[in-house]
Amino acid sequence: MQKLSRNRKPPSTRRGRGEALTTTKTAGTAPRPVRVSTKRRPTHPSNPALAGSVVSAASEANKPANKQTKLLDLLRCPAGATIAAHSNASGWQQHSVRGFLAGVVRKKLRLEVVSAVETDQRIYRVIAAKQA
Repeated sequence: MQKLSRNRKPPSTRRGRGEALTTTKTAGTAPRPVRVSTKRRPTHPSNPALAGSVVSAASEANKPANKQTKLLDLLRCPAGATIAAHSNASGWQQHSVRGFLAGVVRKKLRLEVVSAVETDQRIYRVIAAKQA
């Protein structure tokens, strides 16, 4: 007689390649739950006519200012702002502000960020949009 381990099924329920399962399921097993699709919603608008529309200034004025808009406002000032000023405005650490400038402002928003050293501090400004 063959010795069975804990993880192995008894030989009667095991099947080889191409063999059909001959045993029946027990009545106590529950059916498997149906898996719900976890697809994300598309990021583009569903109506192509609205894809190129510009958000009005009135609707932007009603939105509460978040950290990113505060930082973008600081960048758009003619005087610009330092990393420390961005850090104080957002509550982020300096490396997070640098990541925001590189990842969001330069890559995603495609704005041209210019930095210059003035009075021993580096000042960051947004000049214009990059030509794609």
